[in-house]
Amino acid sequence: MIKNIVTWLLSLLILSIGFTANADEKITIFAAASLTNALTDIDAQYEKEKSTKIVHSFAASSTLAKQIENGAPADIFISADTKWMNYLQDKKLIDTNSRKEFLGNKLVLIAPKGRGFNVKLDKSFDFSKSFDGRLCTGDIDSVPAGIYAKQSLTYLNWWDSVKTRIVGAQDVRGALAFVERGECAAGIVYETDAKVSNKVDIVAIFPEESHTPIVYPVAFVTNAKNMNMDYFNYLQSPVALDVFKKYGFNIISKP
Repeated sequence: MIKNIVTWLLSLLILSIGFTANADEKITIFAAASLTNALTDIDAQYEKEKSTKIVHSFAASSTLAKQIENGAPADIFISADTKWMNYLQDKKLIDTNSRKEFLGNKLVLIAPKGRGFNVKLDKSFDFSKSFDGRLCTGDIDSVPAGIYAKQSLTYLNWWDSVKTRIVGAQDVRGALAFVERGECAAGIVYETDAKVSNKVDIVAIFPEESHTPIVYPVAFVTNAKNMNMDYFNYLQSPVALDVFKKYGFNIISKP
């Protein structure tokens, strides 16, 4: 009888340890909204290969950085610009030794499918008269896509003529959705966002010199519960980078 009880207790202990180990294997990723499709594919493959659960939170980099600052439980942060990674680094909220800039992107002008218009990427071109309606992008003060958009519009001397028509979405996917539904006649998003939608057309690609380089840094969060180096390295492996390239990202740093 006592032997059976001891065996039962040992079984419960082993099961408990197993559940704890599995819980510890969960990795929480806070990533820019533009990474949604690529990262979902990459992580699905990783979960098949490893006994690891990956949880995502996709949103504007600004929103995610503020959440991390307020104590949100994230293990890894991937930003769509260096500004918000620097913001957390200045507050000692990321592991600076792990930080790496590894992806790039392009900024594009889009329109609802079949409703494209002619644009000349020239400072003498009157962009405001090329389309009727509103122009959607990310919030121009905080969302990386919106910040890049304002830089490009300013560079081309188009800002003053269209600034009152701009709708700033909470993240770049929100801006894409507005254009897909025809609520905005034009939008400024990343090339990778435009490519995953069959409801928009790319009207033009903004010159690289018109905005600061679009760079995606990745790093462990300082108080991460799971600093899984295997997954962190996998994100930058040839297998994962091939998926990012498939979705249109530029690889700016290889392992």
